[in-house]
Amino acid sequence: MKAQLEPFFSLSVLGLIVPFIVAYALSRERWRKRSRGLPLPPGPKGLPFIGNVADLHKPEVWKAHRELCNTYGDVVYLTALGLPIVILGSPRVIFELLEKRSSLTSDRIQSPMVPLVGQGGNFSLMPYGNWWRQHRRAFWQHFLPASIERHVSVQRKYAQVFMRMLLEDPTRLCDHIRYTFAATVVKITYGVDVARTNDRYIQLIEKVLSVVVAFTPGRYFIEAFPILRYVPEWVPGAGFQREFREWRAAAEEVTASLYREATERGDEDAVNSVVAELARRPEQGRDDATSPLNLDVVRNVGFTAFEGASRQARPRLSIADTTVSTLQSFFLAMSLYPEAQRKAQAELDAVIGPDRLPDYNDRASLPYVNAVVKEALRWQPVLAFSLPHMTVEDMEYSGYFIPKDTLLMPNSWACLHDPEAYPEPERFIPDRFMRDGKLDPSVRDPTRFAFGYGRRICPGRHFADATLFTNIAMILHAFDITPPLDENGKAIVIEPRMTDAMLCFPLDCRCTVTPRSSKARELILAEDP
Repeated sequence: MKAQLEPFFSLSVLGLIVPFIVAYALSRERWRKRSRGLPLPPGPKGLPFIGNVADLHKPEVWKAHRELCNTYGDVVYLTALGLPIVILGSPRVIFELLEKRSSLTSDRIQSPMVPLVGQGGNFSLMPYGNWWRQHRRAFWQHFLPASIERHVSVQRKYAQVFMRMLLEDPTRLCDHIRYTFAATVVKITYGVDVARTNDRYIQLIEKVLSVVVAFTPGRYFIEAFPILRYVPEWVPGAGFQREFREWRAAAEEVTASLYREATERGDEDAVNSVVAELARRPEQGRDDATSPLNLDVVRNVGFTAFEGASRQARPRLSIADTTVSTLQSFFLAMSLYPEAQRKAQAELDAVIGPDRLPDYNDRASLPYVNAVVKEALRWQPVLAFSLPHMTVEDMEYSGYFIPKDTLLMPNSWACLHDPEAYPEPERFIPDRFMRDGKLDPSVRDPTRFAFGYGRRICPGRHFADATLFTNIAMILHAFDITPPLDENGKAIVIEPRMTDAMLCFPLDCRCTVTPRSSKARELILAEDP
C-alpha cells in the first residue's frame, strides 16, 4: 500500500512545485523585458521582507548615506518594505534626474494620512498632474522674482518689528523669529495682521501644526494598513479617528476663516492680498476656469502659504520651509565666528552709513552680506534631504534600471558639505563666496540645493531669500551678536548641533544680542513699523 502511494505523493508534490517554478520563471522574464536587461543601481543588501529599513533610520542619516555613496557610487539602491528607494549623492546626478528629467521624476509618494488629517489641500503634497499644476501656477504668479518688489514693504515692516522685539527681550530670540515670519506670510497672503500675543489665529496655528506628528513613521498603523481608515471612532482602540477629525476641523476652520478675512474685508491690505487677488481673477475674465474647483485652488493656495508660515512659527514640528531655521543658524554662526560678523558690519557701515537701516533695494551694493546669506543656507541646511520625489515610469540612468514608483532622495547636505566645493565645510566662512570684493559666480550656489529641485522646487524661494537678506542685513547693521553668558558672566561656547529629523534646526542658538550703539537703538525705534 505504501509503495502504491509513493508515486501519487510524488506527483502531488510536483504538482505543487511546478506552478511556483513556472510563475517565478515568467516573473523573471517579465522583469528582464521591463528592465531591458539593465541591472538595478548598486547598494547594500537588505534583510528579508524589511529590506534596508535600518539604513533609513540611522542617526544623522544624511551622513550615513554619504558613506553609502562613497562606497557604491552617486546612485545607491535601497528597499524598505518593498518600496524601491534611490539615494542621489551628487549635484550631477540630482540635476540630471530631478531637473533635466523632471517630467518623469516629479511625483510624490501618496500617504493615506494626507486627506485623513486635513492636508488634502496642501499642494506641496499633491501628486504630480494637472490639479497640482493649477495650484503651483496660481502660487507662482504671486511669488516669482518679478513680484518680490510688491512684498518689500511688508518684509521691512516685520523686520523692524523683529528688531524691536529683540530690544525688548533678546532672551526670546527663537520666539521672535517664529512670530516674525508667520506674521509676514499671513499678512501677504491674507492681508491679516497677526497680533504678537493672544491672537485668535495662534490657537488654530498650534492645532494645525500638531498634525505633523501624524506623519511620524510608525505612529499610526494606517500607513501600513489603509483599511483601518474605515474603523469607526467608537471602536475600542480607534481613538486616532478623533484626532484625525480634530485636525480636519482645524484645517477647514483656518482655510475658511482666513479666506473670509481676505475676501470680505474692504480695506486695502485685504484687497491687495494674494488670496483676494486670486479670488477676483475669474470675475475679471483673466482666467477661463469658472467651475467651483477654482475656489478650491484659491483656498488651497492660501492654506499652503499659511501652513508654511505657521510651520515657520514652530519649526521643531515642521518638514517644510527654510527661513526660520536658517535665521536661527545665522545668529549661532555670528556668535561663533565674530570675524565674519565684523566684515559684514564694516561693509554695511561703508555703504549704508549710520543714518538709516538697509533694505532690500541695497542688496546689489552689499556683496559680503549676500555671502553671509549664502553661507547661512549652506552651513546647516534645513532640509538635509530635500522632500523625496517619485518616478512616474520606468527609466534608465547611466546603465542602471530605475523602476516606476521609485522614491528618489537627493542628499542636499552632502552636496553642501562637499569639501571639494567648500573647503572646511563644517566652518562658517562667507569669504568662500567672494573674489576681488565681489561674489564669485564659480562657487557652487547653495540656493540650488536649499529649496528643492526641478518642478518641485519651492515656488516661494525668491520670497524666502529676499526675507532672509532683509532681516540679516538689518540685524547686522543694528546689533552685535556675541556668545551667551553664564551666571558668572563668562562666555558659553555653543556647539552647532542640529535636530536629527527631516527638518533640521539648531538645538541651541542662544546668544547675546545688543544694539551696536545708541545711534543704532535710535534707528530701530525711529520708524513706526
